[in-house]
Amino acid sequence: MVSQYQTEIPVPQVVQMEFRIHVGRCRKCRRRVQARHPRQTSDAIGGAASQLGPRALGLATQLNKGLGLPYGKTAAVLEQAFGLRVSRAGLCQAMARVARKAEPTYDALIEQIRGSPSVTPDETGWRVGGRLWWMWAFSSSQVTVYAIQPGRGFEQAAEVLGADFDGFLVRDGWSIYRQFVRATHQSCLAHLLRRCREMTLTARAGGAELPRTVQAILQRALQLRERRDQGQIGERGVAVARGRLEAQLDRTLQRRFRSPQNRRLANHLLRERDALFTFLNCPGLEATNWRAEQAIRPMVVTRKVWGGNRTTQGARTQSVLVSILQTCRQQLRPVSSFLQKLICSPQPKVLT
Repeated sequence: MVSQYQTEIPVPQVVQMEFRIHVGRCRKCRRRVQARHPRQTSDAIGGAASQLGPRALGLATQLNKGLGLPYGKTAAVLEQAFGLRVSRAGLCQAMARVARKAEPTYDALIEQIRGSPSVTPDETGWRVGGRLWWMWAFSSSQVTVYAIQPGRGFEQAAEVLGADFDGFLVRDGWSIYRQFVRATHQSCLAHLLRRCREMTLTARAGGAELPRTVQAILQRALQLRERRDQGQIGERGVAVARGRLEAQLDRTLQRRFRSPQNRRLANHLLRERDALFTFLNCPGLEATNWRAEQAIRPMVVTRKVWGGNRTTQGARTQSVLVSILQTCRQQLRPVSSFLQKLICSPQPKVLT
């Protein structure tokens, strides 16, 4: 006799609950008073008395905002898997209410980002009402904040990060990031290495020398970091080796270049010169903006699936909810219980 094991999902069952609510008026001030059960998601009665429960709404939020399913497919999953019928418009309005309750939590995440010692930003195109907007992502080791903004300038970045941000800013070469003058900058080496490799493959005879030299310098800098982190070289040795790398880069950039591509690369490196090797002076500081790249990737997938948001309110809902979902994942917190607690909150408040 042998054994076989099978893991199965039990047949789901939708449960409808009725809350008998006491309603009255104060004898002195005549103010209307209505009771509320901890499992209620809304105080609405009358024509709006039928509501989705916190588990159903939490699951719908994760499917739509966390996994990128459109409202129609989210409704289809709820109906096919659980027999729960809900319209796309109903889901949209319900998630907007969740986002309104989550506004204080979202504002608290922004304050945490502004106070973080190191932040990695990135941005990608997004559609709102058919027009080009931008999805910004600001990520630290514990928190990620998304913000869908109508522009890609310093004003939009500073609205989240704060114009006086004075921590470490690990970013790509987008020029507006250099306007955070109080921050300590680290330019993403992964972007530069990728650019050098692509230039080397397409360069004509003699035009590959600059990207190859720059690539070699940056790779030696990364190797120097590995030796430092492994305890193979001390601080003084790192400082000497960094000085040599900087001197070699300066000599390389002083040359005249015929190729327009090489001139553009050299000019970019001159602008980024002070932000190339910051990570060698600051143990623990990343040399690439991988954290923001990872945070922005699910949004790129969502954009390909259903394009963006139809309204500015929908964009705000998207920003608030995906920020909370991503932060919960970073902190290894159970998303479902957090959303249920948020949904059942009588008033918007900060949840930590």
